[in-house]
Amino acid sequence: MADFLEVAPRVWVAHHDWFALNIAVVGSERGLVVVDTHASTQAAREVIEAVRRLGRGEVTAVVNTHEHFDHTFGNHAFRAAYGVVPIHAHEAAAAATVPSGERIKRVYAAHRDDEPHADEVIETPIVAADQTFSSARVLDLGDRRVELVHPGRGHTAGDLVVAVPDADVLLVGDLVEESGPPGYGEDCWPLEWPATLDVVLGATTDATVVVPGHGAVVDRGFVESQRAAVGVVAEMIRHGAAQGASPEETLAGSDWPWGRDGLVHAVQRGYAQLPPGGRRLPLG
Repeated sequence: MADFLEVAPRVWVAHHDWFALNIAVVGSERGLVVVDTHASTQAAREVIEAVRRLGRGEVTAVVNTHEHFDHTFGNHAFRAAYGVVPIHAHEAAAAATVPSGERIKRVYAAHRDDEPHADEVIETPIVAADQTFSSARVLDLGDRRVELVHPGRGHTAGDLVVAVPDADVLLVGDLVEESGPPGYGEDCWPLEWPATLDVVLGATTDATVVVPGHGAVVDRGFVESQRAAVGVVAEMIRHGAAQGASPEETLAGSDWPWGRDGLVHAVQRGYAQLPPGGRRLPLG
């Protein structure tokens, strides 16, 4: 069971072995805001126990950084424990939470014999956020404020970052990952991701504590490095398309910053998202 560690004044992060996932808690005079809720009801109950061990008050709001199940499947458990607390997310993430969750349940059902967490994932009720926004929202917590900002599309269409200005903390969800390469899934936006990270970097200083969705807490320098690599991926996709190469040829023929297996969807999605005129047809 992972305990919360204070990474800045009244901002705690718990790092969980399952998915190397980070869950954060922001404290205030009006209660606690929990950022992301884990990958199942069972897992979220352990998070709730850890929140209670903090002894810093009741949870009064939940934030989902995006719709993926490892960040949202604990929503139901938090509602069961704390009543109908508001759950905040970007409007695109909230709309995608149920279909995305049902899809992952089908994946786990298909691999039930090989996946030890299959039953708890499949049995988890899916609860989408009920407090949504398109660009930005400020949560007034009395003695501090928390800013929710949609910096653009990247890992998903509905990514948000959570800023705690008085503590100089930025919780960035899966727009940044430390425990492995960024997750380019079937719903990623690889050509827009670099510009989105430019917005994220604009909200940081050299002293900012940056909490990624997965892995260790990082700093601005780490985000700069990952932004550069994400930019390389975007440019390689554009270059391959401009040369008339197929997605398969581009994937096979380029020197990527990360392994090709994790970039299949990046290339496919990038080609599909190119504007008219952004791709040449093969000549031969």
